Amino acid sequence: MQSHRIAVIPGDGIGVEVCGAARAVLDAIGRRHAIDLTYDEFDWSCARYLAEGAMMPTGGLSQIRHHDAIFLGAVGAPGVADHVSLWGLLIPIRRGFQQFVNLRPIRALDGRQDIDLVVVRENCEGEYSEIGGRLYQGTSAEMAVQESVFTRPGVTRIVDYALDLAERRTGRLTSATKSNGIIHTMPFWDEIVAERVAERSGVSVRSEHIDALCAKLVLDPAQFDVIVASNLFGDILSDLAAAVAGSIGLAPAANLDPTRAHPSMFEPVHGSAPDIAGRGIANPVGAIRTAAMMLDHLGHSEASDNIMAALESVFSGTSVRTPDLGGTARTEDLTRAIIEAI
Repeated sequence: MQSHRIAVIPGDGIGVEVCGAARAVLDAIGRRHAIDLTYDEFDWSCARYLAEGAMMPTGGLSQIRHHDAIFLGAVGAPGVADHVSLWGLLIPIRRGFQQFVNLRPIRALDGRQDIDLVVVRENCEGEYSEIGGRLYQGTSAEMAVQESVFTRPGVTRIVDYALDLAERRTGRLTSATKSNGIIHTMPFWDEIVAERVAERSGVSVRSEHIDALCAKLVLDPAQFDVIVASNLFGDILSDLAAAVAGSIGLAPAANLDPTRAHPSMFEPVHGSAPDIAGRGIANPVGAIRTAAMMLDHLGHSEASDNIMAALESVFSGTSVRTPDLGGTARTEDLTRAIIEAI
């Protein structure tokens, strides 16, 4: 039996509920595939921020540095500004552990074959930068400046990761850009993409302006396989693609350090959804698919495939659906159905 130690951060809102669902599925799959998962739970959240003034304690990264993986439910709560939860927890973990790949697979579970793509989002720089500031606050001349940061090493490593992934899939890569309107960073991005592609004869690459790409993704998702994008563009594209596939509640994500020098973090895309928190109707599928991604990363591809097969069985053979998918099932009902399918 193989053992892994997982740092669990349930977070806020439905994060607590979907973490519970994911752990139940992981325990079931662990029994079936002889995988022993030990969980250390951390209360890092907006609730902690309101009580103690910080999303996580000083030196928090050192507490989870030696775990095999990090599993996050969701963060965000009314009364706490979104930039506080993002910069107080998620970004310090992503950047502190050099999780420069945000991997977001988009795959329909209802039998549709036209939606099976992956968004590879740069996760440590780009438009999400601390560089900038505000001036003349409280006056009619108030202004704000926000700087994007694109480095050659940062762009190169994310493009290379996307190229490697495209080679293992269909050999098709799309690069999201906006070089007709953003005069410095996007042409720089395009140049590095062209340089890296020149060394890969097995991959065909096309560049698409982000606005047109969003429209094409809605109208004809089948034409896309791997999409590589900057931090902001990748964030928007992956949420859009998840909605096209059925619901943002279905979408998993991984924050990866491909070098494995640090633990990677796994989190569903949907956020804390305070409007439905505590009602028992949150869709657990995004978190469960995220758990499958974590198992694959830990070297258990067969167990990961078992979870995906169970999900597809439930969606093709039953009518068990949470309200976001047009059904009436509760979180525990859908979780139970998935475990029974496993």
